Amino acid sequence: MDLSKIKLVATDMDGTLLNAKEEVSAHFFELFEELQELGVTFVAASGRQYYSIIHKLAPIKNDIIVIAENGALTMQRGKELQTTDIDRETYLELLEATKDLEGSQVILCGRKKGYALDHGEGFENIFKEYFGKYEIVKDLSKVIDDQYLKIAICNQKGAEKYLYPALKHLENRLKVKVSGEIWLDLSHINAHKGNALKQLQERLDISIKETMVFGDYNNDLEMMDQASYSFAMENAHPNVKAVAKYTTKSNNNQGVEYMLAKMIEAKKATFGV
Repeated sequence: MDLSKIKLVATDMDGTLLNAKEEVSAHFFELFEELQELGVTFVAASGRQYYSIIHKLAPIKNDIIVIAENGALTMQRGKELQTTDIDRETYLELLEATKDLEGSQVILCGRKKGYALDHGEGFENIFKEYFGKYEIVKDLSKVIDDQYLKIAICNQKGAEKYLYPALKHLENRLKVKVSGEIWLDLSHINAHKGNALKQLQERLDISIKETMVFGDYNNDLEMMDQASYSFAMENAHPNVKAVAKYTTKSNNNQGVEYMLAKMIEAKKATFGV
């Protein structure tokens, strides 16, 4: 494994770069400075809202590229690089399809903010962890002054068991992604991290062989195909471990940082730094 040729690193956030307390380690920020000095592009690729991602990575927000909402939005220094949204007709159809999911909360992930109904303080505490800008509304169908990037559905009993079976029939024309233990996302068929990363690679003239990615859940699967150096976290979903070329330590054991340090060491040795 020759890590010296890596020019781009893309990592998921939850379950990957973030630990169980939803924190980024101080060690990561130290390593990021070395990545900058070595000319390596860093991409945060998450199902989270853009504003939530840059909040977590505030010290370096102007030096990174962000793939948000599972690939529906790519941003750099506040500038929009690409958006893949769903039209209003499809959005209203999805609201109808999800309205009777028992024990579930539906969220509209808009370009400007996230929108949800009032499900009480307990849900709002979960909601605001993933949405830096949000609004509690009385009727999700009345949200018209925004783009519809995706619909996220939360079921605290488990998304794979309680949500996916009811919505998998939509997979022939939409992306239906179990993106975490309690989350399922519905978005445009082309809105996924793999497509967003591919567009970035083309923009930056960086090849798959020069790319390293990290992930832990099903919304990271397509991203694994865009890198010769694809790493599943030790805590990853079995689907991710099955397609990733390598594994690393868990998110709580700084698996991303562990491999970044090895890559930095390899690059320094090659270039005699």
